[in-house]
Amino acid sequence: MNWANLVTYSRIALIPVVVGFFFSDWELGNLLAAIVFTLASISDWLDGYLARKLNLTSDYGAFIDPVADKLLVAVVLIVLLAAYPSLWIATSIIVGREILVSALREWMATRNKRDSVEVAFSGKVKTTIQMVAIALLLLGSPATPEFIWQGGYILLNLAALVSLWSMIQYFRNAWAALIKD
Repeated sequence: MNWANLVTYSRIALIPVVVGFFFSDWELGNLLAAIVFTLASISDWLDGYLARKLNLTSDYGAFIDPVADKLLVAVVLIVLLAAYPSLWIATSIIVGREILVSALREWMATRNKRDSVEVAFSGKVKTTIQMVAIALLLLGSPATPEFIWQGGYILLNLAALVSLWSMIQYFRNAWAALIKD
């Protein structure tokens, strides 16, 4: 166990906290859910930084970090979907893409081609947009201006489009690596 992995575990541990605040009857529940989600999202950067800076990189860390990211995003998107059914298309695209790309990476690893589907810039852009979108959607409530929720809705749909684009890039890279041999 190292500091980077502890930060990753904290991201997983914060998931029920986000959900609890979001569904609470507290006046500031949405704000607290958005803040905790944002902290959990920032921890994704922090664990990678610590791993590189303190030379704590490991195969296990490389495995658990994306699992924590996908759990955070998928669970919170499903929670938001329960509250806002209009998010079903973007949520389906984003969660479906995560499953397909994870499966592709696993499959490529069995062929010793995992490097061909490493995280690309488009994946980082997608992650950034969806994290901001989710924070805004969590923040949106009857007590906040409508443009906050609308901004989150627009950004989540943009994240879904970027998700599709990045997924296509990953599959093209995988195909190119496979036909090269």
